[in-house]
Amino acid sequence: MLSRPKSVLLRRLRNPTDTQLSHRHIPPPAQHLRRSFSASSSHSRSTDSSTFSTVSPDEVSHFNALASSWWDPQGPSRILHLMNPLRHDFIRSCRSSVLDDPPPPSAGLKYLDIGCGGGIFAESAARLSSTASVTAIDPSPEVLSVAKAHARRDPALRSKLTYVNTPIEKLPVPNAPQEGYDIVSIFEVVEHVSYPAQFLDRCTPFVKPGGWLVMSTIARTWMSWLTTNVVAEDLLRMVPRGTHDWRKYINEEEMRAHFLQKRTGWAEPRCMGVIYVPGLGWKEVKGSERVGNYFFGVRRVA
Repeated sequence: MLSRPKSVLLRRLRNPTDTQLSHRHIPPPAQHLRRSFSASSSHSRSTDSSTFSTVSPDEVSHFNALASSWWDPQGPSRILHLMNPLRHDFIRSCRSSVLDDPPPPSAGLKYLDIGCGGGIFAESAARLSSTASVTAIDPSPEVLSVAKAHARRDPALRSKLTYVNTPIEKLPVPNAPQEGYDIVSIFEVVEHVSYPAQFLDRCTPFVKPGGWLVMSTIARTWMSWLTTNVVAEDLLRMVPRGTHDWRKYINEEEMRAHFLQKRTGWAEPRCMGVIYVPGLGWKEVKGSERVGNYFFGVRRVA
């Protein structure tokens, strides 16, 4: 005999209600999405930088509603809490892959965390002994108020962690490349912005030569649509409805082409596919970047 949760899940799979799935778009052809990302790349050159913003008001409104529960490890942001250790693992793997002579510094590192949300990664990065400073930015004052309140609980963060309420377009670019950051992180953000190519172009000037741009996002596949939109949101309610828009997902090969073919000054791309295993958390699975969540990093060489 099926347990009640399993029987409910099977019933929903067999007979999804109109309210559960009516807001879901049937995934369009993948080549259409590739053209969209490419088109935004060329569009970025002609955009008025004084007024242009990649911030999506709808996305900001959605995450504002989650602000009060950001630090609840069993709440709507539970998946982000579980993913945080892998973020640090990925950054360490990127930096350890460099064979420079002399090797890059292992202490006094400067971080810029873009789209920091409630500060899950920013706080953890600031607590590392190798960190000199963390600047964390987000366009939502409501979410940042939660981040600041939580950080005040730990006096040790006061001298290392700075929150700034701003989109990346309004953050002053360093006067010289060497004044940039060792690590610029964009975790679970790219799939929530408008015009991802322009957004990435506005993030890259903040990486110092030899530094890393690291991010996590989701591949645009039928499998990711099923797992993130239908199962995670509609059926299991692991995250609130409306958290993901499959049409904004970006495949790893598109990300790689953006930096290595359409832009200059970037090299040594690294990728790590991860899968969420209920009861166990996030696990690295080689090759899974082709079907779902993945980390991507690229190093600035000029």
